[in-house]
Amino acid sequence: MTVEAMECVEIFNSAGKGRGLKATKEFWAGDVIFAETAYAAVVFDNLTHSVCHTCFKRQEKLQRCGQCKFAHYCDRTCQKDAWVNHKTECSAIKKLGKAPNENVRLAARITWRIEREGSGLTEGCLVSIDDLENHIDNFQEEEKNGLMDDVQSFLDYWPSQSQHYSMNYISHIFGVISCNGFTLSDQRGLQAVGVGIFPNLCLVNHDCWPNCTVIFNNGKIELRSLGKINKGDELSVSYIDFLNLTEDRQKQLKKQYYFDCTCEHCTKKIKDDLLLAVTEGDQKPADSLVKEVVQFSKDTMEKIDKARSEGLYHEVVKYCRECLKRQEPVLAETNIYKLRILSISSEVLSYLQMFEEAADNAKKMVDGYLKVYHPHNAQLGMAVMRAGVTHWHAGLIEVGHGMICKAYAILLITHGPSHPITKDLEAMRAQSEMELRMFQQNEFVYYKMREAALSNKPIQIMQEPNKEAQGTIFNKKH
Repeated sequence: MTVEAMECVEIFNSAGKGRGLKATKEFWAGDVIFAETAYAAVVFDNLTHSVCHTCFKRQEKLQRCGQCKFAHYCDRTCQKDAWVNHKTECSAIKKLGKAPNENVRLAARITWRIEREGSGLTEGCLVSIDDLENHIDNFQEEEKNGLMDDVQSFLDYWPSQSQHYSMNYISHIFGVISCNGFTLSDQRGLQAVGVGIFPNLCLVNHDCWPNCTVIFNNGKIELRSLGKINKGDELSVSYIDFLNLTEDRQKQLKKQYYFDCTCEHCTKKIKDDLLLAVTEGDQKPADSLVKEVVQFSKDTMEKIDKARSEGLYHEVVKYCRECLKRQEPVLAETNIYKLRILSISSEVLSYLQMFEEAADNAKKMVDGYLKVYHPHNAQLGMAVMRAGVTHWHAGLIEVGHGMICKAYAILLITHGPSHPITKDLEAMRAQSEMELRMFQQNEFVYYKMREAALSNKPIQIMQEPNKEAQGTIFNKKH
């Protein structure tokens, strides 16, 4: 964080939340309140060969460190930039004979930096690693056992010639990672690829309906304003996806972050009525029927999760169709159980290139999302973008272009104009606008040209559906 950025925020004691950050000036939607580089960061264990260990970009061909054979880089520039953090790590990996897990690697990188620079405030930081919360006292038995395993792995990995730290201090570092490790995404923001510690970000408290969002862009996190923020207002982000019932969000926050959420949306259970809504008409569905359909939806979700984990996507489609047929006369378009099935269905159908059915489900999903999510929610923007692309692939250019424009407006605020995904979306917007003009001039010619283009160039396969949705901004280890 630059000196100018540090002057835009200040630490204060937030009622019932401990420390927090508040604005010292006025901000508007899309403003970057501050940007911050990681104090330390590592690539996830399963992506160490496909993601650069310096810039966290996914690349098909990476250069491997000739010494430890573990670290991978885009090129010599990234390798050179990494050396200050990798030098000691490289020797430790060679000595151990293998790289430890991501938690241990991150803890070691943090501790090596403390060894180099001291444990006090570093340049651009409002808080030191020592002063961050670790919540170890709140750990359950299983978490404590995992902590002890990580500490032992750390001690096996830590070089004998490096400075020695107490078990309590090492445990504190792991506790900080557990509570405050931020998920890093690839260059387009589509895949979680690593975890890092950003001390200033750790000071921003949670709100289910926040006034800020945080995005990883070009090697830094950016805290961006979602709307007008007055001088003196507390800054907040949402640690988890809003698309849950109040009770479920509170349980998740308590389990993962050890606090009881008392934000306005939780206190008043705002939006719960929409997320539990049933169809309206001459006769409201009986409570027993609603309960039956909700349970059927939950059971179907379990079957879908199993089928997705095994790559049985046609089975997933079958389960989704059955469930949507049962839900249609009972659950409203904003009902959470219906939205979840619509989301999975549209994603998997797109992957299988069944675009017309995918577009129909995506449209229903977006209509529901727009009534539930904050209008400047990043996940809403990404969902609208995917729905727009699906309609485009289906040849529904009018609706597709409209959705792409809507997504672009959202992502300009949540991601900013310089983010790669926003740039991609801008190109899509220009291309779909050109096709829309052609369609409006002569529909017959448009479809003939589209048919000829698709016959000469196979349509691009959609990305394989994610088996696990990324629902939190912090990388809580389970």
